[in-house]
Amino acid sequence: MRPARIAVLACLAFGLGLARAAAADDEPPPITTEQAQAAISAADTKEQSTLPTAPAEAPPPPPHRKGFVLEQSLGALGFVGRFGGTTGHPALLLQTQLGYELFDWLYVFGQGNLAFTDTGDSVGATQNRPIPLLGFGGGARFTFHFTPRVAMFVEGSVGGDVAYVKPGVLANFGFSKAESLGFNAGGRVGLEWYQVDRHIALGASGGVLYVANLAYDAGGDLPLGWNATADLRYTF
Repeated sequence: MRPARIAVLACLAFGLGLARAAAADDEPPPITTEQAQAAISAADTKEQSTLPTAPAEAPPPPPHRKGFVLEQSLGALGFVGRFGGTTGHPALLLQTQLGYELFDWLYVFGQGNLAFTDTGDSVGATQNRPIPLLGFGGGARFTFHFTPRVAMFVEGSVGGDVAYVKPGVLANFGFSKAESLGFNAGGRVGLEWYQVDRHIALGASGGVLYVANLAYDAGGDLPLGWNATADLRYTF
């Protein structure tokens, strides 16, 4: 073999060896278990937010106490005695109270109410007469709070009432005094549930009522009534 060819082959062999050595140097070393675990931990850390934790939600404000109170009630008014036998069914009752809460346990008020009934089955269908009853009064309520949002109350009231009918209509049934203004007195007990809106409370109540001018003209009668209502209260 010629010396020149031998020199070329030697140079090529030398260059190939250098290329292999360079390629070996470029290959990364194998990853250890510790390095893999560190990479996973770093990835988990990136997914976590760096923002501060949101503050806890503030509790709702407590119910409003002390101030003017408006209460609207819807329910039924029933009667015991001869007048109850004449009507034969409870009356629809609408009642409005406006008062002032002096303390969280004492509330004074004035009220007005309107009840709708009729002579019912005591007469024939052609002789049935509507009997609207108008009333008013005032009183005081004492409230006992079980929790900041649940309470029980007891109230008493006095006032007057009259049947808004044509003269002589109720006299024909033996209740002439109902056509004139008469005295009434009563009491109620109820529960109140104060809402997230600090001005509003829902309630349910019931009570008894003495209505003097609904007594039977011939005597021997006890003119009592009862009421049951659902209540909506707003404190200003």
